[in-house]
Amino acid sequence: MRVYLPATVGTLRQLVADEVFTPVNGTGFALTPALRESYTSGDTEELEYAALLEAARASLRLIAAEDGAEPARRVVVSADVGDSAATLRPDLDSAAVRVSGPVSLADIVAVHVDTAEAEPAVRAAADVVDAADLGDPDAEFAIGETEDHQLAWYATQELPFLLDLM
Repeated sequence: MRVYLPATVGTLRQLVADEVFTPVNGTGFALTPALRESYTSGDTEELEYAALLEAARASLRLIAAEDGAEPARRVVVSADVGDSAATLRPDLDSAAVRVSGPVSLADIVAVHVDTAEAEPAVRAAADVVDAADLGDPDAEFAIGETEDHQLAWYATQELPFLLDLM
């Protein structure tokens, strides 16, 4: 099963150092049956992208909890885990899953990271993500501003170089 795990630049640094990624509270997102049912149309690639965007939004919450020392960029770690390693969490969201443990660097297929141009929008969105979840239209607009920025794709072997450039 392909899972999309919310992360931050700081957790990427830890991934490179340890060669293992531990999702916060085991939370991830995936193309689940509930996510598929919530869309009237869309192929697998489009629905997986929807799960990736959910992980990117969750990344905002992680950024909001940090001290601001790292660049404010959404990060999503894409990994392939066994079906038994991820259980559905429909109580949280239609795409939410719980990953049972750490994910090895060998199981990570890609990392998606905002470019530097997105940082002001990401910082603003991280400051209001909870308000957006509660229905504040201005906060939801700020979240939408981040979604105007495409996440860049990186292979795992590119991560040390990416982090050196930040």
